Amino acid sequence: MSPTAIYTILASLILTIGGIWVGNNVNLLPVVASSNAPIYDELFKVLFIIGTILFVGMFGLVVYSLIKFRRKPGQIGDGLAIEDNLPLEIFWTAVPAIIILFVGLYSYDIYDRMGGMQTLTHVNHDQHAMAPEEKVWGGIGSSSSQGLMQEGSLGTIPVEVTAMQFAFLFHYPAGDIISGELHVPVGQPVSMKMESKDVIHAFWVPEFRLKQDVIPGQPTILNFTPTRIGKYPIICAELCGPYHGGMRSTVVVEDPEDYKNWYMKNSKKPSLEA
Repeated sequence: MSPTAIYTILASLILTIGGIWVGNNVNLLPVVASSNAPIYDELFKVLFIIGTILFVGMFGLVVYSLIKFRRKPGQIGDGLAIEDNLPLEIFWTAVPAIIILFVGLYSYDIYDRMGGMQTLTHVNHDQHAMAPEEKVWGGIGSSSSQGLMQEGSLGTIPVEVTAMQFAFLFHYPAGDIISGELHVPVGQPVSMKMESKDVIHAFWVPEFRLKQDVIPGQPTILNFTPTRIGKYPIICAELCGPYHGGMRSTVVVEDPEDYKNWYMKNSKKPSLEA
């Protein structure tokens, strides 16, 4: 085996080990605050490892080439023309193709595990007071909330979200509460039906690792279970107009007792939703 091949193998091993170490020890994401977040983080870690290997590898190759093949004193002609290296062309075509195929299949699996690939259907959520046979167009856990309903004996909290330029409004149908903030108890599934009154918006909570478009005339569903008490920003992630940057709200994840107190204080109906 030639020295060049040995050096190439050693460099590849160092890059791979270094990329895996960076992916497992460097965290660029905000805190985990929903049951969906760890699933998403698995994908981010894999992409971060691949990106680190490619970035360091390409950067190192460029620096090496700048030093190794720099113009020598007195050299005035062009470099040696090299053409038609078939093995090299096959290698740099096959490797990216395999990586892209792997990332595509893994991304599909992650999206499916988060409920994004459930079959779209005509549903009638009594909890959401939706019209009979109203069509849900998409979302995380879009066809039903059964995935989250299986997580515990607690019922799913239905919330209707209305997006408009430039605010989110949250309606709790069981208590007829309308709020500018989203209040939810920790550890209890939440199912949101979202609609827009004007243009396309996007509901995004980075700590939940969830983002879903809110589209006029096309209801979408977003199911999640908050797992960490705290206040987290809700951001519109779709350019929706001149004040798009100010379209923010807050999701307040509370202890169940605090949520109950908030609910009873603001409810226009006597019973607590379940």
